[in-house]
Amino acid sequence: MTNENCECTGHHTHPVKRITPELTGDLELARMAEIFQCFSDPTRLKIINALLLSELCVCDLVKLMHMTQPAVSHHLKQLRQMRLVKCRRAGKSIFYSLDDYHIQLLFDLCRTHLNEVHGKEA
Repeated sequence: MTNENCECTGHHTHPVKRITPELTGDLELARMAEIFQCFSDPTRLKIINALLLSELCVCDLVKLMHMTQPAVSHHLKQLRQMRLVKCRRAGKSIFYSLDDYHIQLLFDLCRTHLNEVHGKEA
């Protein structure tokens, strides 16, 4: 077990001065936190997972998720607001897909990390 308490009496001036200009800004961190909040819901993750595999309309997602149309639409609205999901109209149908490949990277990276963590515990 590591001791997370530093035993020095002051801060380490050199690394603090060196990294301060490179720190991500508060506004950008807040926006990142909003994206991670979208990823924190298992239902939205399941929708993202499905959209990784195929473009789908709401009725497809309703059947796949075993949820009502308003509930699925609510989650899709949140995902659209964070620009994680986009939609296109084809006649009377609206089809959903991931906004760009970064969403797949985030999903896959999280899954890879999870598999590594559980691999170390086994």
